[in-house]
Amino acid sequence: MSDITFDNRVAIVTGAGGGLGKTYALELARRGARVVVNDLGGGVDGSGGASAAADATVAEIVEAGGEAVANYDSVATPEGGAAIVQSALEAFDTVDILINNAGILRDTSFAKLTPEHLNPVIDVHLKGAFYVTQPAFTVMKDKGYGRLVFTSSPSGIFGNFGQTNYGAAKGGLVGLSNVLAIEGAKYNIKSNVIAPVARTRMTEDLLGPFADLVAPEQVMPIVVYLASDQCELTHEVFSVGGGRFARIFTGVNAGWFAGQGVVPSIEDIRDHLDEIRDISEYTIPLNNQEEMGYLAQAFQPK
Repeated sequence: MSDITFDNRVAIVTGAGGGLGKTYALELARRGARVVVNDLGGGVDGSGGASAAADATVAEIVEAGGEAVANYDSVATPEGGAAIVQSALEAFDTVDILINNAGILRDTSFAKLTPEHLNPVIDVHLKGAFYVTQPAFTVMKDKGYGRLVFTSSPSGIFGNFGQTNYGAAKGGLVGLSNVLAIEGAKYNIKSNVIAPVARTRMTEDLLGPFADLVAPEQVMPIVVYLASDQCELTHEVFSVGGGRFARIFTGVNAGWFAGQGVVPSIEDIRDHLDEIRDISEYTIPLNNQEEMGYLAQAFQPK
């Protein structure tokens, strides 16, 4: 099969001044994409800002013969999100690919969580994805093509101590992507999610010695594939890190059906927990209508 290329494609990568985002931007550019390198240049906690990080990534792309422009807007406001997309339109006339990668950390245990821990994390990860994706989605919808990649986290899907704010934001991105996969289907807009484990400025202190085994470059291949023309997948979530790639999915089992019109007792629930929880057989609904369909099947006379 032919190599995957991005000739005539325009990509936006948020948080591309370092870490995971930089690896995506460099590879996309190497394969022919024109890239908007967005990075606020702030601290891990979201404070401050500087142009050096985005500028360095752009310089590396240009020195290698690629095309890129820097953008320093924050994803955390509607104005910032719109400005990031406008940068692509002004420099390259369109947007084909959006990789939502920008993020911050303000970890603390739930009992100690304050609005200062919560709000900025929600603003950057969850609201930021809304603010950048909506104007990009509009362009993609009009042209009948688009590739969206959202960065969730194992913390948002499986949980992690001290990260209620981060986990809630990252979990929300899965829901956002799933709906956009449905709404974008007839416009050839594919939307997928990764849940990466990688050594970055945000994670190296958390990972300890394990950090040496999970280079950000090992996450890059699946992200660039999901951003490509050849990717026909949509509505999916992938666990990735250290050279391992796997699908994460939400399934539903047959469960236990009390009977149409029946209000079971609390004791009935207790007595049928094994059936309710049994996952020896399951299906993977792709929308809530499919999930409701399983209930409709239960209503059918046996």
